[in-house]
Amino acid sequence: MQVPMIGGRQPRIILLKDGTDESQGIAQVISNINACQAVGDSIRSTLGPRGMDKMIQTLGKTTISNDGATILKLLQVVHPAAQTLVDISTSQDAESGDGTTTVTLYACELLAKAKQYLEEGVHPQIIIKNYRTACQLCLDYIREISYSLDDESNRRSLLLKVAQTAMTSKLIATHRDMFSEMVVDAVLALDPRDLRRDLVGIKKVTGGSLTDSFLVQGVAFKKAFSYAGFEQQPKRIPSPRIAVLRVELELKNENTKAEVRINDVKKYQSIVDAEWRIIFNKLDKIVETGANIVVSQLAIGDLATQYFADRGIFCAGRVPEDDLNRLAAATGAQVQTTVTHITAEVLGHCEVFEERQVGAERYNLFTGCPNARTATLVLRGGSEHFIDETERSLEDAIMVVRRSIRQTSIVPGAGSIEMYLSTRLLDHALTIHGKGQLLIGAFAEALQVIPRQLSENAGFDSTDILDRLRQQHNLGEKYTGVDIQNEGVCNAFESHIWEPTQMKVSALTAATEAACLIMSIDETVKNPQSEQADTQQRQQMAGMMRGRGGMMRGRGGRGRGRRG
Repeated sequence: MQVPMIGGRQPRIILLKDGTDESQGIAQVISNINACQAVGDSIRSTLGPRGMDKMIQTLGKTTISNDGATILKLLQVVHPAAQTLVDISTSQDAESGDGTTTVTLYACELLAKAKQYLEEGVHPQIIIKNYRTACQLCLDYIREISYSLDDESNRRSLLLKVAQTAMTSKLIATHRDMFSEMVVDAVLALDPRDLRRDLVGIKKVTGGSLTDSFLVQGVAFKKAFSYAGFEQQPKRIPSPRIAVLRVELELKNENTKAEVRINDVKKYQSIVDAEWRIIFNKLDKIVETGANIVVSQLAIGDLATQYFADRGIFCAGRVPEDDLNRLAAATGAQVQTTVTHITAEVLGHCEVFEERQVGAERYNLFTGCPNARTATLVLRGGSEHFIDETERSLEDAIMVVRRSIRQTSIVPGAGSIEMYLSTRLLDHALTIHGKGQLLIGAFAEALQVIPRQLSENAGFDSTDILDRLRQQHNLGEKYTGVDIQNEGVCNAFESHIWEPTQMKVSALTAATEAACLIMSIDETVKNPQSEQADTQQRQQMAGMMRGRGGMMRGRGGRGRGRRG
């Protein structure tokens, strides 16, 4: 039906609320691409061994890092399209542990290459189709160039090189030889069937230098709050028997109001002694098992501490849950929630327990565990910010080594894999006709962002480096990458610059899908007034719920008073 003309103009039909901002068409697609490029520019300079760090202050806390996922999280990006880049960086960090900056730069460069074709009138769906085709070709090419780690005799040395590559761009790059040994030993200590990340503990102690950091093949945790009598307990026990509990061994004042009526004064002392008998029964049952170390997630009070000290037993209360679980897994102990039927069969064992001074802290170390499927990294450093960044670097390295063990294949780094894929795609593009040739070629050129950015961040002439890389790859030197040390090109495989295959696969896949998603959005509808009203409504509902909670608590209190 034709809409009648009024005054020579077609009337505007209003479907949305007042104040709604509606943007659509190719202009909106390009606007989203520009927002994503702004995000990419914020972390572009952090890539590679010579990448720069970022200092971010949020809520009074200062963070210094060059990890892409950490930076993007702290930037608190609010643009809905740019938030997609934050999401893929976070997922890359969770999946592979490394490559968070790489995946963001992939996506930004793919969008930048697509932008010029969008401005020239190419439909977004045509670009999306060819981008996905190019991505699938890249995955096939990666499988061809990957190298297997199935050789057990050489496996450890290969994992060390992978860990060192992951640390090359971090603050701890100068000590990567020491830390790579620690990381590989920690990961190899895990059960190879699951390689649980939560069984590798990382503890931070301010003071000293990085070289004072050490690995414990077992469990280590900081000494918790202790009561009088703790110093009388043994600080080193060979072949200990360990009881792991979730039981509170402490006398506490009850908050509940209660009233006890007696008709004989002599009964008063028996009532007072009742609670003492309960806790002494618990302590006696623990001692009867033969345990000489007692560890509990809940508090161990002054009475129990002195009781154990008199019998030559070490005890530690308020141990964090993750440390308690790692201790149980390493020593073979069974965590007990009651001591009513505790026996010697539930105790754990290790070769040596000792309490060691680490900086200004005292740590409990359990080593030589029979079921040693866990390890602990104790980090030292002169600055809290530096230790935090060291922890993030080791987290990435641990994830990379775990991924390499699971997938058992690696690819050369230093930008060589990107140049190899780019060369293969450009050769393939010459075999097809139409717009696909240009778009697959654009995908190939976008991959060159990694070697280009590595060169620029190192202060090199990126144009000269890329020309030399193209020359070498056209000659069949598929392992040639950027040589950061000598300002040139090198064989990345012979230089032991390796990365897990799965990391590159997930980065390429995630970046391509993110770019395609952003290009498929041609309209954005936003109503600031509605968002403000929804926020106010949620705040009012939260206030009402708090009020009702207070009323219910008040009623409960009165009821208990009457029953007393």
